[in-house]
Amino acid sequence: MSLAESFAQSGFAQFVNSPTGRVARIVVGLGLIGWGCAQPTGSGVVLIVLGLVPLAAGVFNLCLISALLGGPISGARIAKSKPH
Repeated sequence: MSLAESFAQSGFAQFVNSPTGRVARIVVGLGLIGWGCAQPTGSGVVLIVLGLVPLAAGVFNLCLISALLGGPISGARIAKSKPH
């Protein structure tokens, strides 16, 4: 079993790619963006850019961890992988 397949069948991957996990990623992204907007210095820009990653992943149902491991980027395909 490849690393990507092992990840896709893990409980973490199943949660992250569930509807609840997608909402969590969106909330985390919005939180980072809000935190970045509240910063009085230029360091807030870094938080805003970092917040865009989980926000976009949640909105578009993408799993960047799976893609980095050589697996599918589609959250829907990962969610269909059932643990043994």
